[in-house]
Amino acid sequence: MRIKLLDVLAACALAAVSSASSAVGQDPRPGAPAPRLPVDPNLGVNSGKPDLGGKGMWDIPYITDMSKASGTADNALIPSGLRLGGVMRATNVPFKPEAKKIFDQRAETLSKDDPEGQCLPPGVPRVMYTPHPMEFLQLPNRIVIIYEIGTLWRNIWMDGRQHPKDPNPTYLGDSIGHWEGDTLVVDVTGFNALTWLEYAGHPHGEKLHVIEKYSRPDLNTLHYEATIDDPEYYTEPWTVPMNIPWVPGQELSEYVCLQNNRDLEHLVGK
Repeated sequence: MRIKLLDVLAACALAAVSSASSAVGQDPRPGAPAPRLPVDPNLGVNSGKPDLGGKGMWDIPYITDMSKASGTADNALIPSGLRLGGVMRATNVPFKPEAKKIFDQRAETLSKDDPEGQCLPPGVPRVMYTPHPMEFLQLPNRIVIIYEIGTLWRNIWMDGRQHPKDPNPTYLGDSIGHWEGDTLVVDVTGFNALTWLEYAGHPHGEKLHVIEKYSRPDLNTLHYEATIDDPEYYTEPWTVPMNIPWVPGQELSEYVCLQNNRDLEHLVGK
């Protein structure tokens, strides 16, 4: 009997999340307000804003298919791609015909050509759908997001700069941000076309433009929204929301993706 790679990954992700939840648990104050940074001119644009960090980490859930991500706090510790119950929010993806053809082909072959399986960076927004935790570092003129997966990090520039007119395409793109009230809004462009939007295989090209929104409605919740705008592959922008739980007292670990993964030869699809 063939076992799908997704089934194996899902089981591992659920076990890891369950282990972390039982070992550490969320803060016992579920209704506690989000912490805020002090009003201090030395903090620049982050002065008085929500503290997106702290002594702990954000436990990113495993979103295998963006079109089925949950925007609710229900079962927040259980990755959306694994939920058997709870509220699911389906998104009608506005495919162009060629994009739908690519997506269907990746589904037919069980995502065997997933670039993340080759140890390549997950890209944006997929880095927010891969089940490895992250941290925020809020500096006067930027916010740095540190990811456990691949030991990746991103600079979110908050100094008023514009995107490069002729960017060198990269996996994580060029990120500039600003605060809208208590919501961090990040504008990302300058991508290469070497990543998938998530495991299911929604495609994108170099014209991909992502708008991310981060907010902390309470102590234990990071609300994240990604709006996908790629005129080559989709007829209109589409948005995916989700919640990410806070795990206090934990730290990121070193993550090394082995390039001589001998299991890759077994990923043959159907």
